[in-house]
Amino acid sequence: MASRRLSKWLLLIPLVLVVGVAWVVAQGGAATTAGRFDLPRVPWEGGPAYYADFPVAKEAGWTDPAFFPIGVWFESVLEERDVRLDKEAGLNTYVELTANSDMKLIREHGMYAMTSKPLPGTGSETVGWLLTDEPDMFAGPGDGKWSGKFAGEGQICLPEKPPCGYTVMSTLKDRLPKGDGRLHYANFGKGVAMWEPDEEASRFVNSYTDVLSTDIYWYTDAHICTEAETWLKLPRDRCPRAANYGRVVDRTRRLDALDGRRQPVYAFVEVGWPGADGRTAITADQIAGAVMSALVHEARGIVYFNHSFGGPCVSQHVLREPCTEDIRAAVTELNRRITSLAPVLNTQSYAHTFEPRLDTMLKRHDGSYYIFATVGEQGSPGTYRLRLPAALASAGSAEVLFENRSVPVRDGAITDAFASEHAYHVYRVTP
Repeated sequence: MASRRLSKWLLLIPLVLVVGVAWVVAQGGAATTAGRFDLPRVPWEGGPAYYADFPVAKEAGWTDPAFFPIGVWFESVLEERDVRLDKEAGLNTYVELTANSDMKLIREHGMYAMTSKPLPGTGSETVGWLLTDEPDMFAGPGDGKWSGKFAGEGQICLPEKPPCGYTVMSTLKDRLPKGDGRLHYANFGKGVAMWEPDEEASRFVNSYTDVLSTDIYWYTDAHICTEAETWLKLPRDRCPRAANYGRVVDRTRRLDALDGRRQPVYAFVEVGWPGADGRTAITADQIAGAVMSALVHEARGIVYFNHSFGGPCVSQHVLREPCTEDIRAAVTELNRRITSLAPVLNTQSYAHTFEPRLDTMLKRHDGSYYIFATVGEQGSPGTYRLRLPAALASAGSAEVLFENRSVPVRDGAITDAFASEHAYHVYRVTP
């Protein structure tokens, strides 16, 4: 009798193993030849599938895992040369446009737009509406009466107190077409990022938009490190850094999660000299570091601030100007890398700490694992040992993408140098 029971259980072992592997995969993990891979996942809004709820964006192809939004702020498209230059630079989305822009040209070239109102010729290229820019700063957190004016046009709120930023947001949203299948987008600033407590900032973040971003220009704002020390208690020796851009994405994502409904958070990075009193222009390497930091911190899109109000090359078209062709070349290459990684970036990340002083992200796509690593705010240039998850520890090496080299896996880790605070590496490990 006992032997018959033993035989029965032995027959069940293969079934138990199959069910166990299926459970791991269902939980978002993966069974690999190197061992069980069942790390927890980083919360997200759903990746490209998020856009399926917005028919215009869905029809435009934004649900395609190979598409990653790469935008430019407040451009003009007046002739074919304009849109051709932008597309060749790896851009795919205009976040606000001048009123005289040619929407037909944008549409014919397969580009997209989010504008603050329907422009003449608006059609399928316009996937979303821009509510406004930085209402948390120019109007403040409050339900006061709005004069209808914007920053620089006179008194914003009537009377000045209470603030009227929430009124600005609701009023502008009410003016836009309703139920037309398009996203609602807004960009915020230092109010959401620093000045306002969670209760006030989260109302901006969670009450009006389907996609959002927050901008701070860490490398070029002459006063930002003093402000960050005051408001964020960020030590001066940790500012400005590429990692500061990731901090802004983290703050926005944390606020966005407070209502239980997540939306894509984009990142803003300057490509010129935004302030007339700014410290300097941003460099090509700093742009790359800032963008990669934002991506590591789960940014779902990148928007470049394309205006220079100071310095030797004042322009509203930095990525088109001959005087900034070095920046254009660097951003073009960076966008090429982002686009090539879009199917990876559009997957849900795993939670794993490779090295506490580095900011890292782990993803899986098509049988390989991708490790994105940048120097964190607590780190500094130097050599680091990145501890791999147990399931990857037996891999022989990690390919360093875009650098034509590999690093060996030894004792379950890879060791590599980060030459500057804005340095980054992307590794591919195939067990």
